[in-house]
Amino acid sequence: MSELKRQVLGRGLSALLDPTSSNKGTQEDIISPSLPIETIVPGKNQPRHSFPEEDLEALSLSIQEKGVLQPILVRSLLSQDGKYEIIAGERRWRAAKKAGLSEIPVIMKNFTDREALEVGLLENIQRQDLNPIEEAEGYRRLAEEFNHTQESLSRTLGKSRSHIANTLRLLTLPKKIRDYLSEGKLSSGHARALVNADDPERLADLILEQGLSVRQTEDLRKPSKVGQSLSGSRIADPEKEVLCQHISDLLGTPIDLILKGEGGKIIIPFNDPIELDQILQKFNQIKGD
Repeated sequence: MSELKRQVLGRGLSALLDPTSSNKGTQEDIISPSLPIETIVPGKNQPRHSFPEEDLEALSLSIQEKGVLQPILVRSLLSQDGKYEIIAGERRWRAAKKAGLSEIPVIMKNFTDREALEVGLLENIQRQDLNPIEEAEGYRRLAEEFNHTQESLSRTLGKSRSHIANTLRLLTLPKKIRDYLSEGKLSSGHARALVNADDPERLADLILEQGLSVRQTEDLRKPSKVGQSLSGSRIADPEKEVLCQHISDLLGTPIDLILKGEGGKIIIPFNDPIELDQILQKFNQIKGD
């Protein structure tokens, strides 16, 4: 990728996707109000694998009523005359087809294969259009294929370095759990709690069977705990449970609350320096508020 486009990526994707932005030293971008939908094909390196039908239906109804509010990003396919490849915006394109549109607004960029892949990954992640596993795979590809560091991704995407690191750790989970996460059966918080579990697949099934919270999942991570019923965990009276859940939600991490007389203590466990850094960032945010 040229030094100029690396600088633009460093300033954030909005500068790169803005057709009015300066792009000296490269061919001028072609700005078209719209293209026939049948001339557009999905990107071969699309990081998003799932397009839930209910989401497409909702977006399609919105498009029928208000039209496509934001152009999709495409490039011309030299190998297929008159065809254009989607770099970003495939969900909008699919919904527009479902809505019966014959044309869709576009911005055309003169990207190489490498640039198209990198921008497609970055754009999808920034828009939060991906499930946690797709997001993690996007980070991995950006790191392996484009030499991005967690620090550079943090600057470009506006996400914390600890978030990127924790998301990448999800790829170490067994496929069964990654599938649960992709399908929305498990939350990212549950999945992070399973990363260091001794029997993650059994515990994942227990989460689904008993509807365990993230804190309860942390409680049951050890072999001696897995398989116990919910009543067998360390849950005390309902008031204590409410307090624990409230503090856990506030800090974004499971905690334990030990009450003794009029006082007590809050225990905040962490597995590595990255999780500790994330907890400290939460404290700084609370302090700033």
